[in-house]
Amino acid sequence: MTFDIIFVLLALAGMVAALIFDKMRPGMILFSVVILFLCAGILTPKEVLEGFSNKGMITVAMLFLVSEGVRQSGALGQVIKRLLPTGRKTSVLKAQVRLLPSIAAISAFLNNTPVVVIFAPIIKHWAKKVNLPATKFLIPLSYATILGGICTLIGTSTNLVVHGMILESGHEGFTMFELGKVGIFIAIAGILYMWFFAGRLLPDSRPDPAADEIGEEAVEEKMHRVEAVIGPRFPGINKTLATFDFHRKYGATVKEIRRGGKSITADIDQTELREGDTLILLADSSFIPTWGDSSVFIILTNGDEHDKLPSKRKRWFALTLLILMIIGATVGELPATKEAFPNIRLDMFFFVAVTTVIMAWTKLFPPRKYTKYISWDILITIACAFAISRAMENSGFADLTARYIIGLADDFGPVALLAVIFIITNLFTELITNNAAAALAFPIALSVANQLGVNPTPFFVTICMAASASFSTPIGYQTNLIVQGIGNYKFTDFVRVGLPLNIIVFFISVFLIPIFWEF
Repeated sequence: MTFDIIFVLLALAGMVAALIFDKMRPGMILFSVVILFLCAGILTPKEVLEGFSNKGMITVAMLFLVSEGVRQSGALGQVIKRLLPTGRKTSVLKAQVRLLPSIAAISAFLNNTPVVVIFAPIIKHWAKKVNLPATKFLIPLSYATILGGICTLIGTSTNLVVHGMILESGHEGFTMFELGKVGIFIAIAGILYMWFFAGRLLPDSRPDPAADEIGEEAVEEKMHRVEAVIGPRFPGINKTLATFDFHRKYGATVKEIRRGGKSITADIDQTELREGDTLILLADSSFIPTWGDSSVFIILTNGDEHDKLPSKRKRWFALTLLILMIIGATVGELPATKEAFPNIRLDMFFFVAVTTVIMAWTKLFPPRKYTKYISWDILITIACAFAISRAMENSGFADLTARYIIGLADDFGPVALLAVIFIITNLFTELITNNAAAALAFPIALSVANQLGVNPTPFFVTICMAASASFSTPIGYQTNLIVQGIGNYKFTDFVRVGLPLNIIVFFISVFLIPIFWEF
């Protein structure tokens, strides 16, 4: 092993450990590793900065704004309310049959996080009204958004990240619905699994320790209950409630903290706050207008079902723009369209950019606050992922790892190597983040394909499926963390219902990918 390989190996091991133990935000961890590679001469300044100008990364940034425009139009809330059964004699299965396919279809074209943030409180309120456990629906909600996201190029940022890496490596990228060749089978199988098994494996409603206390206080102070997830820009992360003085800053009282399926009510003032914690608050009517659109909190529910809805015209306009964006990006990839417009690249980037500008000027989202709706840490993670992938190639680490993997499966052919790449990527995505997992797996997969002299596309598709299949833990995907708090789930709940789904995705991927994309 050369010095560069050893250096990259140690740096990547440190990166994975830092991500697992949540030492910093993922973006800063990956950026720190990139700077280490720059100092060691493994990356040039140009290679460090290439990811920040990548078309895929910029597309992800604009898709945050498109999703926010659709969210603020009120269209999603009206869709889910129409899907929910109204009768009190409904069952868990009947409700899931109506909900899950539609949620997956919506998430194929919108960012998963706003879908879950909007749907979760509505579903929780509805479940209470029809006397069904909300815990039977919230994990399936998150899983359905993941399953829908793998079916299109824009369904998840991971697909766009891998697409960008493919283009950087000089290969042909994915079209809008190409990943749906295998993604649709995975989504159907996953939804069927949840229909027939998730209800049995998921827990009944868990006790709400703060409910009675909040109910009594709310009546006496004319206040209401708010559930909010701590966002990335919350200034009190790693500080105790007593030190941070939450009540003075936000005018609300924290009655309970939910973290990792545990409810914290005792010695709450001495508890350190962390990103992703769900806070059960007692707040007045000014809390939501003040903090609802900030990145300090991800508001889940405000205890008020009478929020004023935007106009029907605004809802239809937002949906029309979204549909035209999807159609345009799909038609723009056709050979006839490319011939008709040789000087304009009518790809996903083009139509997302046009849609974003139209939404800004028509004020579907507040244009003066547009930076608040972009998850900058995800963008920095993506940009750094490109640099880390390049460092793995430059150092020879990717080639060395590829030779080792090929040696393990030498007697079984490329399909066995697909299985190995899937397992490696999936383990990383469950332990760290989906985009970081794709960054680690991509150069290894490319090197494996090059050394075997086969088409690398099946390996690229495998990375997309494996990096998104985060079902067994709540930490690999933000939507899992959100529903963990609002549903008061334990870590083991995700393992119990999610691990079989991981296995289902694994077998479908390894079986179908070589059929649709030959080696």
